[in-house]
Amino acid sequence: MASDIPASDDIPPARRQTAGPVAASPAAVSTAAQDEAVEICRDLVRIDSVNRGNGDGNERAAAEYVAAKLAEVGLQTTILESEPGRTSVITRVEGVDPHRPPLLIHGHLDVVPADPTDWRVHPFSGEIVDGSLWGRGAVDMKDMDAMTLAVVRDLLRSGRRPPRDLVLAFVADEEAGGRLGARWLVDNHPHLFADCSEAISEVGGFSYTVSDDLRLYLIETAQKGIAWMKLTVAGRAGHGSMVSDDNAVTALCEAVVRLGRHRFPIVLTPTVRTFLDSIGDALGIEIDTDDLETTIAKLGPIARMIGATIRNTANPTQLNAGEKVNVIPGEATAHVDGRFLPGQEEEFLRQLDELIGPAVRRDWVVFDQALETGFDGPLVDAMAGALKAEDPAARPVPYMLSGGTDAKSFSRLGIRCFGFSPLLLPPDLDFAGMFHGVDERVPVESLRFGVRVLDRFLAAS
Repeated sequence: MASDIPASDDIPPARRQTAGPVAASPAAVSTAAQDEAVEICRDLVRIDSVNRGNGDGNERAAAEYVAAKLAEVGLQTTILESEPGRTSVITRVEGVDPHRPPLLIHGHLDVVPADPTDWRVHPFSGEIVDGSLWGRGAVDMKDMDAMTLAVVRDLLRSGRRPPRDLVLAFVADEEAGGRLGARWLVDNHPHLFADCSEAISEVGGFSYTVSDDLRLYLIETAQKGIAWMKLTVAGRAGHGSMVSDDNAVTALCEAVVRLGRHRFPIVLTPTVRTFLDSIGDALGIEIDTDDLETTIAKLGPIARMIGATIRNTANPTQLNAGEKVNVIPGEATAHVDGRFLPGQEEEFLRQLDELIGPAVRRDWVVFDQALETGFDGPLVDAMAGALKAEDPAARPVPYMLSGGTDAKSFSRLGIRCFGFSPLLLPPDLDFAGMFHGVDERVPVESLRFGVRVLDRFLAAS
């Protein structure tokens, strides 16, 4: 449903400027904007926008904060709610050339839960400790939200305009699959994005240090499909003291063990092949396709993320059965997080059914497509140029994300989607471990770097 916050369903462009502005020049972003990105990120982290799934979330306060920041520089926003509190904000920034299709920059406002007792620093404090900004959402993905806001605010305050229109979308519910956020917007308000040709968002453009004079920057051009499933086994209920040959718990556990222990065969997609070739060249090693796991293990902090992109996966995550120790339940259920490679959807489903067997019913909780696009074109050139301008040791390479983002929803509108949230990271930071992890944090200098790169990128895009 639409929010009661005053808004229009048709996004007006930024206020017309009468002084004849020109396209933004490279490296024009101010020091103040870099400082502001840090402060905005702190503010957003301090807003509890936890999404616990099953519709239990509230992005309203974060959305109102974003809308206010956009309004301060003359942008009018559309604020929409799929359900009470599940709030998304969309606006459009007018570019120099109105005939070019806009670029979409999208970010989510929700975060996963965090238990303060597990953290060194309270996850919703936004404290800066040891040169890093700590808190839930610091890398997933309030950092990119903050960098985007800081860059756009600086553009408009300085009288600059991007070469083409920008559509900015700060959305709800990404952490639960986007049903109440990006997917709802695409299904119910597609005209807000219909003229966009390309998009950027999270989990891409971050550095992997090879040496002092070489850093690979991983740009996301592909992501695995999502297959979250519920497995159900029905059996014969009875007394726990009796012999039972039809025990739902036993049958379910056998199926879960088969699935959880299985290693799906290695399949190399074009994106992963290109990434591995780039890694081999950078490290001066030969990629042994017969022992890829050994090679990938040498990659340090990103090994887990990359290792999950060479095969389909299915990880059991929840089990539920019974209410009393002496009662054999008539039903047992499990939830499994399945992910499949681009082009592997049908084969993955066949593999699943073979593993779980005919006695197990499989129902989808969330099922969404895999994505893959080429590492080419003017937008990729703009990303590469912006990175190299700020870091001469940069070498951009494509990679596949093992998880999923709201790109799955926006790609349904024919938008070509990339992960590009640029960060220059310390070599020893376990970046992959920051996502949904304890002690999530982002270096302050990484945020400042990201603002500079985004400004250059937008000037060239």
